[in-house]
Amino acid sequence: MPSNEEQIRALVERWAAAVHDGNLGGVLADHAEDMVMFDVPPPYEGVRGLDAYREIWPPFFRWQAQGASFEVESLDVEAGEDVALAYALLRCGTAADFAARPENRLRLTLGLRRREGRWVVTHEHHSFPLADPAAEPAPDAAAAEAEVRRLHQRWFEGTAAKDLDALMDAVADDVVSYEHDQPLRYVGVNAVREVCAAGLAASGDGSVAWDVPDLTIVVDGDLAVAWGLNRVSVRPSGGPPIESWSRGTRVFQRRDGAWLMTHQHLSYPYDPSTGAALTDLRP
Repeated sequence: MPSNEEQIRALVERWAAAVHDGNLGGVLADHAEDMVMFDVPPPYEGVRGLDAYREIWPPFFRWQAQGASFEVESLDVEAGEDVALAYALLRCGTAADFAARPENRLRLTLGLRRREGRWVVTHEHHSFPLADPAAEPAPDAAAAEAEVRRLHQRWFEGTAAKDLDALMDAVADDVVSYEHDQPLRYVGVNAVREVCAAGLAASGDGSVAWDVPDLTIVVDGDLAVAWGLNRVSVRPSGGPPIESWSRGTRVFQRRDGAWLMTHQHLSYPYDPSTGAALTDLRP
């Protein structure tokens, strides 16, 4: 039978792998119902209880999906018969984070107890060391732009796969979207989800593709704006292909490390003499 130290080492490695994979069930698997976590962001009094712990992970997974790493670099374990301590350093960050601070590591401490014959995490503490403001380099705007560009690529791939969850992955809960059709504005991720679902369904059993060939992105700190001409191609089964172009502007904020779309403005040009939208124009 593995020693206590070996069991705990395996537990930590399973947990880290689950975080890396965005596997919420695996992240929660070895945690006690009454666990307490001190995380990098607020709340300052800690995250208390497994239900509250469960709620913190989806935003982190959205950030991680933008190309962040989460890897155990070093791990030490001190284990008694029923109480144990594990502490580790992890590479946790995006390419932009490591370009700015290549030596930075996430610090992790776990307190564990043996309950009903198995080890469970009862306390978890994450932190980053405070940076020296005088020595802190400016964020790498080029790396941040690449992250937002990869976000668009995931949207394009999600459209082709008709994966609605992938399309919603980087949309903020409080998004405000000006769509092509009425109503005047769509507020909230659920409203935008309905629009995207209808767009995917329009192709029936056929295929649909979306891209922005002339995508332009400008980043300033935690804000980014992207614009370009949207090209949508629909190939209904048994019907002729349909291609349309429209104008698109999207605004993003970096929240808790993840880029999220907070505003979208889509439009077709129109014929002033008739008021009809012009959807068949080519750039």
